[in-house]
Amino acid sequence: MRAVLLTGYGGYDQLQYRTDVPRPEPATGEVLVQVGACGVNNTDVWTREGAYGASEQSGWQGSAFNFPRIQGADSVGRIVAVGAGVYADRLGQRVMVNPTLYGTSGDGLFEATYLGSERDGGFAEFVSVPDANAHAITSPLADHELASFMTSYLTAEHMLNRAALAAGETILVTGASGGVGSALVQLAKIRGAHVVAVIGRCKEAHLAALGVEAFIWRDEPDYAAAWRRQQLTRQIDVVADVVAGDKVPVLLDLLAVGGRYVTAGAIAGPMVTIDWRKLYLKHLTLLGATMGTQAEARQIVRYVASGQLKPLIAGIYPLAQLVQAQQAFKTRSHFGKLVITL
Repeated sequence: MRAVLLTGYGGYDQLQYRTDVPRPEPATGEVLVQVGACGVNNTDVWTREGAYGASEQSGWQGSAFNFPRIQGADSVGRIVAVGAGVYADRLGQRVMVNPTLYGTSGDGLFEATYLGSERDGGFAEFVSVPDANAHAITSPLADHELASFMTSYLTAEHMLNRAALAAGETILVTGASGGVGSALVQLAKIRGAHVVAVIGRCKEAHLAALGVEAFIWRDEPDYAAAWRRQQLTRQIDVVADVVAGDKVPVLLDLLAVGGRYVTAGAIAGPMVTIDWRKLYLKHLTLLGATMGTQAEARQIVRYVASGQLKPLIAGIYPLAQLVQAQQAFKTRSHFGKLVITL
């Protein structure tokens, strides 16, 4: 089959497009999906660069990584074969794949691994996944549109559940023009929340169309002043942060008393210094989140099937141009998802 192999840590030269890769076979309890499209994510780039290990190169879990590896988490396609123990009526079903590979404790996230990191993923014509991870979908959307959802929106839904965002509350989203950020915007609006976005300049029109009510420019020297200019009375109940870095103390200042801060990323840097007194004097709650549960994955599928989520597609590339797709992804000049089609 056609596939792109990651052959080692490093640059784009470690990605090899091949046409002679053995087609996988579904094991017991698994299904084989013929891939129609697969989204490009941060995790693809960071895994290739070996950026997940604190002191040495590693995979997503920080453990030893086996090469070669087929990356790609956001697989969409049709089931063409089933392993032992899987009902044959799954054959032909169109599916969105949840890339989170849970351990023996069901939906437990602490021991979970990841499709495209600890196991071969969807940058190939076929991918084998656990039966429970292949979620049937009925939708008029094309494969490349469906492939824009699962990874980012699953992460975002888990963040909002961790923060218990409720209707009528105000949430501030950092990195709102990115995959998880734009997912947070749409999912927060579904919950009936008011959304404030921290973004780079010239991307506000896209987010305004999604219902964002106020903007803070990422390069503004005074976030508090920017907030006061736009919203004199409303308080910020939740911060959903995928950026981290030196703006964390500023975002904590913006939170109302009793506010919640949930994070699932550190694009701007993982080392943060905060005034610890603000945490207890304002009765703040700090929450970490990563990936999501099968129940949350099913919720994303329901949102997509009902048309409540809008696909945000910035670019489509054939499998042989995965390197070009990752290069475009690294510029962060796009709004929406870059997708590989097969």
